[in-house]
Amino acid sequence: MPFTGKATYSAGPALPELAEDVSDLVGIISPYETPLLDALGDPSRSASSTRHEWLEDALLPNKDSISDSSLLDPVNETQFDVSDGGRFRAGDQIQVEGKQELMLVTQVSGNTLTVIRGYAGTTRSALANGQTVNILGNAALEGDERPQARFTCRQRQSNWTQIFTQSVEVSGTDLAASPIGLADEMDYQKQMRLRELLRDLENTVINGGQLISSPQGSQTVRRTLRGIIQHLQTHVYSVGTQGFPQGNDLDEPKINYVLRKIWESSSSTVDLIVVNGFQKRRINGFLTGLRSFGPADTAYRDQVSFYESDFGLCRIVTTRWVPQDAVLLLDSSRISVLPLAGRSFHYKPLASRGDYECGQLIGEYTLELKNEAAHGLIRGLTCQ
Repeated sequence: MPFTGKATYSAGPALPELAEDVSDLVGIISPYETPLLDALGDPSRSASSTRHEWLEDALLPNKDSISDSSLLDPVNETQFDVSDGGRFRAGDQIQVEGKQELMLVTQVSGNTLTVIRGYAGTTRSALANGQTVNILGNAALEGDERPQARFTCRQRQSNWTQIFTQSVEVSGTDLAASPIGLADEMDYQKQMRLRELLRDLENTVINGGQLISSPQGSQTVRRTLRGIIQHLQTHVYSVGTQGFPQGNDLDEPKINYVLRKIWESSSSTVDLIVVNGFQKRRINGFLTGLRSFGPADTAYRDQVSFYESDFGLCRIVTTRWVPQDAVLLLDSSRISVLPLAGRSFHYKPLASRGDYECGQLIGEYTLELKNEAAHGLIRGLTCQ
């Protein structure tokens, strides 16, 4: 029998020679979309150091709280302690939140205020420890000397850069061959690894954490960036938090509660609600019971892409990387994902020591999240 070069299992008249029928497209099922990064857009600048810093400031506070558990006559008491007396001046009109009574501050001594009760003919109400006191404004005396200057100190905030990298290696044989569906094996591998790096960047921007000690990293300590969730402290709410709407399921009262709290304490305009697939279905369900359809309608639409409330219009972004029990409420104008200058994702060819070509995809990025009190987070929601 003449030599054919075929193995015995592929030879013989019972197995006719068939032409291959293979599509020239490669199908990819793994998720690689980056919805949050797409919503934030490209930054207008780059970071210039591994420690990226920015400045934040705030106006002088116009509210405080009563810190006095020894009020003898809550309705008629003219002296009481507050948490921070430095926020008050003689001549301030003040009002306990939720009460109609006005009071006028006549003297400030440390954290003790002396006030005129029932100012401007208002009805006195009982004071209690822990009540919030709003400062309406100060009434100066005509011809009086200037008041003592008061100011706030700008705060320096920072985050560290993190290096994202993948290796690419293709044998000389693969480079020379003509693979189905590809023009160049090396370019294909670069594209695949870059998709993985972008996916990981979005995941890290949301969930990443940073070392408390030695965050700058070293040859033995890896430098990581602090993600959005770890930045947030002021407006973090979960089921059981005092005042937060009850129930484990995401609903409109919960979203509106957080939006209102952010609005009350900041000039932020939340414009992104970032959720995973499960919580997105909960948001779609806000309108399920209110939809109506005509006899000619053949399509059932069950999607909410924007949520508009008294506190702004929010685009809803669905990403796989938000924790299942969480909802992020973000002001995109205060968030940037910055590359270190000259270190955005790029390919670096490396020297080959054999029958292959190799290189490295590298990118170094950090997250700039300004004014963490301008954003919100809900945790502990039902996620199954």
